[in-house]
Amino acid sequence: MAISKKISGFLSGASWIRKMFEEGERLRAIYGAEKVYDFTLGNPDVEPPAAFKEELKKLANNPIPGMHRYMSNAGYQETRQAVADVLAENTGLPFDARHVVMTVGAGGGLNVVLKTLLDQGDEVIVLTPYFVEYRFYVDNHGGVIKEVPTGPDFQPDLPALEAAITPRTKAVIINSPNNPTGVVYDAACLAELGKLLDKKGQELGTTIYLISDEPYAKIVYDGLEAPPVFKFSRNSIVVTSHSKDLALPGERIGYIAVHPEMDGVDLLVEGLVFCNRTLGFVNAPALMQRLVAKLQREKVDIAAYREKRDLLYNHLVSLGFQVVKPGGAFYLFPRCPLPDDLEFVRAAQKYNILVVPGGGFGRSGYFRLSYCIDKQIIINSLPAWTQLAREVGLGKSS
Repeated sequence: MAISKKISGFLSGASWIRKMFEEGERLRAIYGAEKVYDFTLGNPDVEPPAAFKEELKKLANNPIPGMHRYMSNAGYQETRQAVADVLAENTGLPFDARHVVMTVGAGGGLNVVLKTLLDQGDEVIVLTPYFVEYRFYVDNHGGVIKEVPTGPDFQPDLPALEAAITPRTKAVIINSPNNPTGVVYDAACLAELGKLLDKKGQELGTTIYLISDEPYAKIVYDGLEAPPVFKFSRNSIVVTSHSKDLALPGERIGYIAVHPEMDGVDLLVEGLVFCNRTLGFVNAPALMQRLVAKLQREKVDIAAYREKRDLLYNHLVSLGFQVVKPGGAFYLFPRCPLPDDLEFVRAAQKYNILVVPGGGFGRSGYFRLSYCIDKQIIINSLPAWTQLAREVGLGKSS
């Protein structure tokens, strides 16, 4: 059976995370789960907050008539208003329900935004390393992705970004806290980025949208915060989900929010609602919309994530790995001690350590670890990391 040449090509280069997960399944069958150290998937191991379970019980015991029927393609008015109320509190801007569209997760939301904005050949800038699906989302809607490397600390390189902007640039996608690095962009960084996009848009006579992908915005550590991007750009669009902050990845519930003072905001929202329907999402899941409306100020307990980060980060650094300490999310992105990240990944597999090569995120020479796994697995893995470090020549042990 033949599939399209484009998809065939994408398959060959886009499946590292799933390949490593499948390798983990094979190894677990041989050695047992406790002896396989699988750091491949960003699949939260924590449970949703207690408030989620309480709201779920309330709806199950007291169902609202018609609660499983279709609603407006933008989502329930009360859910969108609940989101808007919190956005208004956090930004001081006049958000209301009409600035919010409920979506099938952040992935669905990004596709809706890109479908709404892009004409054939429009360019979308991403900062490397980046969540690899951005490439395919942009391609889905006729766009062209342009990669701009970040600096050695994984912060945006604004001169490089400015040089990459052309008259065809329609949007820049940012992701903070970042997957795969865990880096957080602070207010000063976002302010400079907003000024840059405004300046270039005026020079070119275009609008350059700042699309902020924010599923990890509530998972930050060490007194940091992920500042609301809306404070720094009137042409900003936030796409997020409750996959991480409420630990609901399988429920596929998220939203798009657009800056309420953006020029043409009503037309943009109308386009978003249209694309939400015609891309086949139709509407976000009804039951989850009812639940998250009451949970906009809730989040999972991040103390467990912070503990796992410190446990793994401190051990790797003690062994000689070079790692930028993440300020949020639940990933580490160390530099490979070998020139070839694929060679390092294969070396790690010998010790039942499963990681994803950095090339899968547009940044070869690194590898990604997801530490949203059982703490005991991390503890069990530490001797294996020590052995691996010796093999690859780091020459330190703890």
